[in-house]
Amino acid sequence: MTTHEVFNQAPPLVDYDVSADAALLAGVAREGAPWAVGDLHRLGKLAGTAEPQRWADEANRYEPRLITHDRYGHRVDEVEFHPSWHRLMGVAVGEGLAGAAWADDRAGAHVARAAGLYVWSQVEAGHSCPISMTYAVIPALRNNSDLSEMYEPLLAGREYDPGLRTPTTKRGLLAGMGMTEKQGGSDVRANTTRATRSADGTWRLTGHKWFTSAPMCDLFLVLAQTAAGLSCFLVPRVLPSGEKNVFRIQRLKDKLGNRSNASSEPEFEDTVAWLVGEEGRGVRTIIEMVAMTRLDCVTGSASGMRAALNQAMHHARHRSAFGRLLADQPAMRNVLADLAIESEAATVLAMRLAGAVDRGEHAFRRLAIAVGKFWVCKRQPAVVGEALECLGGNGYVEDSGLPRLYRDAPLNSIWEGSGNVQALDVLRTLHREPDSLEALLAEVSGVDRRIDEAVAGLRTMAMDEGQARRVTERMAVVLQASLLVRHSPAEVADAFCATRLAGDWGHTFGTLPAAVDTAAIIERAAPQ
Repeated sequence: MTTHEVFNQAPPLVDYDVSADAALLAGVAREGAPWAVGDLHRLGKLAGTAEPQRWADEANRYEPRLITHDRYGHRVDEVEFHPSWHRLMGVAVGEGLAGAAWADDRAGAHVARAAGLYVWSQVEAGHSCPISMTYAVIPALRNNSDLSEMYEPLLAGREYDPGLRTPTTKRGLLAGMGMTEKQGGSDVRANTTRATRSADGTWRLTGHKWFTSAPMCDLFLVLAQTAAGLSCFLVPRVLPSGEKNVFRIQRLKDKLGNRSNASSEPEFEDTVAWLVGEEGRGVRTIIEMVAMTRLDCVTGSASGMRAALNQAMHHARHRSAFGRLLADQPAMRNVLADLAIESEAATVLAMRLAGAVDRGEHAFRRLAIAVGKFWVCKRQPAVVGEALECLGGNGYVEDSGLPRLYRDAPLNSIWEGSGNVQALDVLRTLHREPDSLEALLAEVSGVDRRIDEAVAGLRTMAMDEGQARRVTERMAVVLQASLLVRHSPAEVADAFCATRLAGDWGHTFGTLPAAVDTAAIIERAAPQ
């Protein structure tokens, strides 16, 4: 008698095109980057092979290691990564997912870059942190033309060149940022790191940062206090002379997820820095960087949802129970279709926001990025958790990849301002920049009666801090609904409006009303 015959197990989801995603491809073309589809398919086919999936596992299984001193007792403050981390990074930089979009004058360059990030982050999310920060630092760095001229070509390059060396001698650079301090958190104006001007025109920083991710980057934008108030500075790890700058990494954070990526606590003592932007206007200087990393939070969360949905659908198409494939059972079909609707709504919003960056739609993107960051990042943990459950006990085992997706899921909601920070930022924007609300309402009004009714309800909502989340959530759902009605099949848009807008929905995924065409929705979203 055979005691160990393996059957009724789903095969690995490999050798598929991650970019073969109808909502993504339509969004790329619609938002101005049809020229990028060929490269996107090439990247998607690579992402769908077994080797990058192995890199992702190894980069998280063998975590970064902090090396504070060499064998002789000299401080080195370096972080050692598994080779698979460097392979993931090499692809990301080589595909232009870091700063290359800023050097690309083609219409749709930022849309193409966002789509690439969406595809490649489905392999592994942790390494997208330094990729995102490098992308986001460039517009902020342009507040100092000399520094921008020196470093931007290397930040926008497509060569991954790890290791701490004189920045201008390298083939490519990575950038990070140091904002958060232990006493301040999101309240960066409470920061205590000090900066004093030196006779040579540089500044010297002294202080301690509480969360500085990717400390192996070459350059950092750092906030510090001067006599004029909070200011923004560029801190290189290695000075132009070739001497190491003072950047003492006290420890690496032991995090819930995002374990492939090192997050650190650096200390500055007489650390050399250069002023970026106007003294005392540090928040205003760095806010453009924050906006771009928030955009990547939306894109990254949409990517994580899609990765989890792919695994759930693949499993359901290969696993049988009670004489039928899971994918043929009405209860499971309802769950999968509901997850697919949520995923598509996140994807179309991410592509729309990237298009707004490309087209310079400042009023719209100022409000819509914060709205999207709040809502899409809040939805990711729920989507990933439900997708994990579709695999049953198999989804709770590390080999499935779902536990890593689940641990990573809450991070984008925390990074660059947690939910309350985003919602309060939305209220501040409504009060200070009323044209941003008009831009958003112009986007959604007159599209569909159901949306117009929701907009009318939005206008009557209390706009106080206690209702900030409620207002932000309603804006996000209305914006997603308008995008789906205009650009997605009717079965997707109608199901979204009936549930997310009209409330014909339960309290969990898998409670779509009976009239929804779950078969069509699943077929559209299934991995190819």
